[in-house]
This record gives sequence, C-alpha cells and structure tokens, in this order.
Amino acid sequence: MPTTELTRTPTRKQPRTLRPSDSLAGLLAKIILLGLVDAFAVYVLIVLFLQEKWAVLVLAAGVTLLINWIYLRRGGLPAKYLAPGVFFLLIFQVFVMVFSGYVAFTNYGDGHNSTKEDAIAAIQSAAQQRVPDSPAYRVTILEQDNEFHFLATDPDGGVSIGSAEEPLEEVSNAATDGTGKATGLDGYRTLQFNEVLANQADILALSVPFSDDPDDGTLKTSDGSTAYVFSPTLEYDEAADTFTDTETGTTYADSGQGTFVSEDGEELSTGWKIDVGFANFAKAFTDENIRGPLLEVTLWTFTFALVSVLSTFALGLFLANAFNLPNLRGKKIYRILMILPYAFPAFLAGLVWSGLLNPEFGYVNNTFFGGANIPWLTDPLLAKFSVLLVNLWLGFPYMFLVCTGALQSLPEDVNEAARMDGAGPWKIFTSIKLPLLLVSVAPLLIASFAFNFNNFNVIYMLTDGGPRLPDTTVNVGATDILITLVYEVAFGSGVGRDYGLASALSIVIFFIVAAISIISFRQTKALEEIH
Repeated sequence: MPTTELTRTPTRKQPRTLRPSDSLAGLLAKIILLGLVDAFAVYVLIVLFLQEKWAVLVLAAGVTLLINWIYLRRGGLPAKYLAPGVFFLLIFQVFVMVFSGYVAFTNYGDGHNSTKEDAIAAIQSAAQQRVPDSPAYRVTILEQDNEFHFLATDPDGGVSIGSAEEPLEEVSNAATDGTGKATGLDGYRTLQFNEVLANQADILALSVPFSDDPDDGTLKTSDGSTAYVFSPTLEYDEAADTFTDTETGTTYADSGQGTFVSEDGEELSTGWKIDVGFANFAKAFTDENIRGPLLEVTLWTFTFALVSVLSTFALGLFLANAFNLPNLRGKKIYRILMILPYAFPAFLAGLVWSGLLNPEFGYVNNTFFGGANIPWLTDPLLAKFSVLLVNLWLGFPYMFLVCTGALQSLPEDVNEAARMDGAGPWKIFTSIKLPLLLVSVAPLLIASFAFNFNNFNVIYMLTDGGPRLPDTTVNVGATDILITLVYEVAFGSGVGRDYGLASALSIVIFFIVAAISIISFRQTKALEEIH
C-alpha cells in the first residue's frame, strides 16, 4: 500500500507592516488640537456638573473619552477620518431631529418653558405688589462680581445685604454716614450716583427677597436710595398644591395641563412644560383656527413649489437651448449675464424686489404703469404672483446651468441620425433631446421641488407671508408656505410662541417631502429605461 507522504510547506512568517510614525510637526499638531478639545470638554463637563444634568454629563464624558481613545491609539486610521464627520452629524442632524421630535409631544412654548418649581417661583415673583404703609428702607447700591446688591438700613437701624439671588442677611461691619445709613461694606464696591443712573434699568428691576420663602416678600426700589416691601398677592400652599389670591380668595389648582386654573376656568399666565402626547398633531387638524389656514397654506405650498420648478425649468431650458447654438457669437457673454441673478443673495434680492414692487414708491409702478397704485404685495392674488415672479428670477439661472451642461453632454450623432431620417428641430427636441435630458436632470428637479417646498427666504423677505388671512387668530398670510407658518408659530410675535405645535408641523412637513421624494425617485427609473 503506497504511503502518502504529506509534505508541508513551511509557512513563512509575513513581514510585519511598519506603519509610518508621526512626524514631529504632526505629533505636536495632534497634541495641541486634542488638548483644545479636552479643555473645551472639561469646561462643558464642569457646567453640566453645576447644572446637575447627570445624563448629559455622562454622555459628554463618554464622548470625550472616545475621542481621546480614537486619536491616541496607533492604527484605526478610518475612524480618525470619520470621527469628526460622525460627531457633527450626530450633533447637528440627529440630535436636532430627535429634539424636535421630543418637543412635538410637549406643550413647550411661551408660559410653558421650564419645570413646575420654576413656574411656581415665577408666579410668586410676578405677583409682587407693594405692601400698603410699607416701612421705608434706606438702601445703598453695591456691586460684586458684576452683580448688584442692596445694602439696606431698616427703620430701626439694622443693616442687611442681599441680591436677587441671595436673600437679605444681617451684617454688622458696614460703614455708615452721620445719619446712620449704611454706605459701604468690605468686599463690595459702592456705586456712585452717575453709575446708579447708568444702570437704573437693572437696579429698578432688582428684587431682593427677605428669605428663601417667596411669601415673605421682597425689597424693591424706585429711585436707588429708598426701598419698600413688596409681597405676593398669590400665596402657594405646598400641601394642597394650590395658589390662593389674597385679595379675592380665588384658588388656583393644578389642571394637569401644565397650568394652575381656578374653578371658573381662569388660568394663571405662567405654566410649566409637560408631555402632551399627540395633542399638538390633533390640534393642527382639529382646531378651527389652525385647520383652515393650514389647509390653505398647504395647497399654496404645493402650488408654489410646483409652479416654481416648472417655470424655472422651462425658462432655463429655453435659454440653454437658445445659447447652445453652435454658430451663436458671444454666447459666453450671454451665459455670464444669465447666471448673474444666481450670484445675488436670495434674502437680499427679496428686500430689493420688495422695494421695487412698493405700490406707492416702487420703481415698477412709477416706471411701467405711470405711477398707478398697484398693490403687488398687499393684494392676496397679486402677492402670490409677485412671489412666483421673483422666485422665477432667482431660480432660472440654476436650471440654465444644469440644462446647458446636460445639453452639451448629449451625443450629436443621435441628432444627426434623426435629421437624416427627416425629423425637424421640434421633433428632435421633443423625441430625443428632452427625454435624454430628463434622465440626468430629473433628480435635480426633485431636489428643486423639495428646496422650494421649504423656500423660506423669498417668502419672508418679500412679503413676510402677508397679506394676513382674515377670520383666524393665527398669524398667517396669503403667501405663507408651510415653513414660514412654522416660523410664525415658533417665533412669531403677537399670539405667543408655541414650539410644540411648530415641531409637530415640522414633522408633518418632513413626511410630506419624504413621501414626494420617494415617489418621484421611483418614477425616474422609468426615464432611465429610455436611456
């Protein structure tokens, strides 16, 4: 029986790849940059520790350690390149989206922007009224660490010091004048008369509590030299969790909606932030003051985005064809002139066009219409037309550039073959050029639609959403699109800011744009088959 002799090939030990060592300059740069990052991280950690935000503190500490581990170890080159982009993506994209989603399920907004404890303190502070026949305290304004203090001398000669953050505390080593008024204290700087005048707004707003209990009242001054006792007209009962108006006897109880409400429905203006579930989404579609304007704004948003894309694409394609003729002289100059509006900042263009279309002093009315008072920006229909016109002026250069590049990339032999078959220019354009063109520009048209769907600049700078719609308490106008409506709800003036509702509307916009984009991109596959 033959024996099989297995021969083993001795495995040769692979030479270890030597990694290039860091140069001295590179090593110093890494140490300096990492030191700056660590110094900033330590500062952030100290702030989070003082604010007792433990979860964020642990997360920030973990991220800091991860950054040091990535850049201090040898190897892991891909992680060193990807880490900055990933961290910025998490901070500026993912965190913003998650936080917006969280806010959409709360009542966060004016009057509901903090905890219940802060709301109780704010109510007690806002309900301060001067006590009738209050004793007069002679005060001297002191300053320490950029914070103003009252050095108060009571009618009996006792001296105490306090600030907005520190209740009054009796002191015995204050310097006094001939009348017994305290005028200075070691460790503090006494403000001179001109300094009191220069800071009178801050000093008049200063409210110094007598103790940690807001019900004990505060000291306030109206002239910087004499202070009086103020006490809250709303007393808080911690055991019953109610406020009682000391003048009317009305009791305000926790409504469970982040507010204190009386039995007859009267609500204290200051509340606190709570989770409200899907209430903001339900409010957007069931509240009569919001539902009607929201539907109108949504229809106008689709119209604005669709007409803007079609009009800019049609004009850009027409001009690209016109300036793509091979025998046209000076077409480089024409192309430069065509893209000039694209180089103009959109927000500045909105302001310029707003002046040009002014009904009384605008250049358009005075030059082209003999000084007629045409309300381009104050009539609902004309304002929409003006917005579309200005957006066409701003948007066609982009489509002109895209179409010019796409036309120059089309193979000329296809056109030549069509001409030999007897096809005319219009037939060549509609049957050959345009289908081939759409293959390459269709994704850009979808992106342009998504951009115009959220085109905040031209609306805000040209009409500010106006003219305002009647029969609604929401600050929304005829030219408002969804994104400007969200801005008005979140940051507008007059009706209060409602971040929760604005975040809910932002999520609705996100799903609308995402759905349109998905459907549109699927449709573009049909165009690819043509190619």
